[in-house]
Amino acid sequence: MAKILKVKKPSDYSLWLGQTDRHPLVSVIDYGRVSPIRHSLNDYDVYGIFFHDEAEISLEYGCGKYDYKEGTVICVSPGQIGGKEDNGEKVMLTGWALLFHPDLLHGTPLEKEIRHYSFFDYRVNEALHMTDEEKDIIVGIMRQLSNEIENNPKDDSQDSIIIGLIWVLLNYCQRFYNRQFLTRKIVNNDILSKFERLLKEYFSNDTQKEKGLPTVQYFADALCMSANYLGDVIKRITGDTAGNHIRRMVIQEAKNRLASGLGISQTAYDLGFGYPQHFSRMFKKCTGISPQEYVNNRS
Repeated sequence: MAKILKVKKPSDYSLWLGQTDRHPLVSVIDYGRVSPIRHSLNDYDVYGIFFHDEAEISLEYGCGKYDYKEGTVICVSPGQIGGKEDNGEKVMLTGWALLFHPDLLHGTPLEKEIRHYSFFDYRVNEALHMTDEEKDIIVGIMRQLSNEIENNPKDDSQDSIIIGLIWVLLNYCQRFYNRQFLTRKIVNNDILSKFERLLKEYFSNDTQKEKGLPTVQYFADALCMSANYLGDVIKRITGDTAGNHIRRMVIQEAKNRLASGLGISQTAYDLGFGYPQHFSRMFKKCTGISPQEYVNNRS
């Protein structure tokens, strides 16, 4: 059974590395100051942003595998498990880690907004690879956070400043990911073509009769990536969501069956809907008319 480090609060990870924190809800770690370190497979109840400048570490996550390269950022959120099990080996790392507890954000605008940063749910093999200029920005914000916690008084303004810096860091990560989506256009176009092929095969193979309506998660699993990453790739390339691509395919399949004379209820069940009324609701929402009106218009 794997040995797992429970990171219920940021200091749980800091103490593993031999660092004592000065803030109960935030930890900023300069790996260069605590190395060499032992590996740890972590079960997170906190948010984490990990930036490794130079490392040779192989990690496994789900069906994906990733080797850290220079200038890599990986983000985790509560409920995730990541890292590498302690095997007694010690490694030298340079880079930074920021961990913060959800309670830090309680009652702030970022508490609601953080769910929109979809990269927290990317898999490890979907990490952010930064340019030298981007690395300098990340390191600069990490240093600011560290300085704020270590050298400034614990007054009412400190948490506001810390949260503000975290928000700036998240926005930069989003900008850098947007740049990465653009610079990896060939790879992303390949993802789009595979997604579209799998979507067509889903119905041609009658998979819906066993698994029901197709979902983004189904195709993400088939492509060995997170649903958030697949959705973001599809949105960046096409301007529309993966969910809408799926719905359009479902409606086209429905039209084909209705045009062939199949009844509305049988079409609904044939496509994987649990109830015909659910099918009728989606059909009208997507086409502006009901299935019966569609059939009547063809008569």
